[in-house]
Amino acid sequence: MNNLVEKFEKKQIVKLTSKKNIPTFRSGDTLRVTIKIVEGERSRFQVYEGVCIARKNNSINSKFTVRKISHGEGVERVFYLFSPIIEKIEVIKKGDVKRAKLYYLRKRTGKSSRIADRDRGEEANQYSMTESQEPIQDATQESDEVSEELENIKHEDTVPKEEKIVKEESLNKPVSEPIAEEKKPAEEKSESTASEAEKTKDETRS
Repeated sequence: MNNLVEKFEKKQIVKLTSKKNIPTFRSGDTLRVTIKIVEGERSRFQVYEGVCIARKNNSINSKFTVRKISHGEGVERVFYLFSPIIEKIEVIKKGDVKRAKLYYLRKRTGKSSRIADRDRGEEANQYSMTESQEPIQDATQESDEVSEELENIKHEDTVPKEEKIVKEESLNKPVSEPIAEEKKPAEEKSESTASEAEKTKDETRS
């Protein structure tokens, strides 16, 4: 069951990351996240820039938290890494930190909240855009197969126990019984032919 879910999540990740690049980043980096906002029939892009203070890797449910100071107030926003509303993620600065969660920044302002820069060199994208759409089609087909398997497993679990017992009894019945029943009419026919032959012999003798 777990393997099916993992396969399905991997195919969905491939599908969601096929048209955009997701760079490698960690907590302490300054990010610029471009979000697509739909208002009625119109859509626009909004940029949210801040420091990544936390990141959680959980397959398709991966998410990260970005914090910024807006008009003297700290604002935090949680984004799902593979959300379709995220148009682009850019890494502006790479921070030098020794923690995975930077929640201590909530109590700091000014210079004490600054994070030193660190040059980690050029890093490859965590997920890069795929130009061809063939793997996407394969992923959708395999995801459909996985969903069918999941439905079959659910259907088997929902079948009542009484029906399962009846099916097992029908499968466990010996095969010799119907064969013996089939032989009975053949034996009757052979006996009738033997009696007819004896009658014909008696008639010829007389």
